[in-house]
Amino acid sequence: MSSTRPSATALASMIDHTLLTPEATHDDVATLIAEAREYGTWSVCVSPSMLPLNVDMGDVKLAVVCGFPSGKHTSAVKAAEARDAIAAGADEVDMVINLGMVKEGRWADVTADIAAVKQAVPDPKILKVIIESAVLTDDEIVRACKAAEGAGADFVKTSTGFHPKGGASVEAVALMANTVGGRLGVKASGGIRDYETACAMVEAGATRLGVSSTAKILAGAPQA
Repeated sequence: MSSTRPSATALASMIDHTLLTPEATHDDVATLIAEAREYGTWSVCVSPSMLPLNVDMGDVKLAVVCGFPSGKHTSAVKAAEARDAIAAGADEVDMVINLGMVKEGRWADVTADIAAVKQAVPDPKILKVIIESAVLTDDEIVRACKAAEGAGADFVKTSTGFHPKGGASVEAVALMANTVGGRLGVKASGGIRDYETACAMVEAGATRLGVSSTAKILAGAPQA
């Protein structure tokens, strides 16, 4: 590990404090937001049906998932979902690509799917593109990242955290970071449950972390 490891404050500023379980309630989301304000996380990430949020967010941003978790929705449905989320106050949208299109090599369609959602998430709003890296070959990871960049996305993101193949890996994050070369952000998400793993993802090139174990992660970080 690097000798310059992020403090709890620095790491919190990179975290999307996340609650995407199907049984989550509005009270659970209110608790999530209170925690995010206490920890100083960048955002909370929630399901679209939880909007609008009638809770004081303070400085915490609001991220909302789209086409989640399968990505198999039509582009029109994904775009409508994203548009509704933005209208209801979302600052960022995390969309899932159509993995079947990737496996079929339909790269123009993958790009068009992302572009349709980006039209519904105008700047300065942020679009993150979930590529479900654990399901993809290295070549597919590279091409999916290039499709996201070509469609005008702002971030590429490893995982939903719901796929049985797994979540983020250091190798995938490094490959994604190398591919986008700092032009897009890289969000590592899925299976990050402690400070050591969070540091490994950051060192590999992650600029944002999607986690639900925020308290445990920050408890392991230097407090300075």
